[in-house]
Amino acid sequence: MVKIEYVLFDMDGLMIDSEKIYSDVTNAILSKYGKEMTWDMKAGCMGKPEREAALHLLSFFPNISLTLEEYLVERNRLQDEAWPTVPLLPGVEKLITHLKKHEIPIAVATGSRRRNYDMKTGHLGHVFELFEGRVVCGDDDLAGVRGKPHPDIFLTAAALLGRGVGPIQGDLSSNYVAERARGLVFEDGLPGMQAGKRAGMKVVWVPDSNLLDVAYDGEEIADQILKSIEDFVPEAWGLPPYDE
Repeated sequence: MVKIEYVLFDMDGLMIDSEKIYSDVTNAILSKYGKEMTWDMKAGCMGKPEREAALHLLSFFPNISLTLEEYLVERNRLQDEAWPTVPLLPGVEKLITHLKKHEIPIAVATGSRRRNYDMKTGHLGHVFELFEGRVVCGDDDLAGVRGKPHPDIFLTAAALLGRGVGPIQGDLSSNYVAERARGLVFEDGLPGMQAGKRAGMKVVWVPDSNLLDVAYDGEEIADQILKSIEDFVPEAWGLPPYDE
C-alpha cells in the first residue's frame, strides 16, 4: 500500500454531527406539504454545494408549492439556530490532534458555504484551528471548480497544501498520478467518496449505516469502509501509530 503523506477531510457528517440537523430541518419544512426526505434522496444531496443539493432534493417534489428560494431561506433560518451546538463525532479530535502532532499535512474540503463553515466550527476551535486555515468551501471564489462527485475540491485542497497534483482536468504525468495517490480522503457521503477516488486518492469511507442500504451503481469503490473514525488505524496507511 502507498504510504500516505497528506490527509483531506470532508466536514458534514464526517467530523461533525451535522447531517442529523440537515435531515431534521429539511423534514420539518417538507412536513408542511405532507412530504418527507428519504435516505435515497439525501444520499444524492450529500457533499454537493447548497443550491445544487437543494435543486436535487426539490426535484423529487415537483407538485408542491415551494420554490427553491423559499426553501433555502427557511432552511437556513432553522439551521443557523442549530449550528452553534453541533458536536464533533467520535474519534475526530484524537485523529486530527495526532496528525498535527506528527506534522502530517491536513486540510478540509467541504461543500458547505464559508459562512456556514464558520458557524459550525466557531465553538470547535480546539480542533478546526489545527487546520491553520487550509479549508476549501463550496462557495469559495475558485474559477471552474465543480462540486462533488467531481474531484475538483479535493485536488484544490491538496494544492493548498503545496502538493503537486497537477491540473483538475486534462492529461496527467506519472508524477501527478503518484502524488495524488499519496493523499488520503475521509468522507461520509457517496458523492464525496466518488470525488476522492476520481481525484486518484485513497478513500476511507465512514458512511451513516442508512447509506449502506442505498442503491449504488457507480464505478468508484472506497479503499476502506469504517463504522466510525474511532476505528481508523493510522499505521495501516503508513502513518505514525497512535501513542499508547
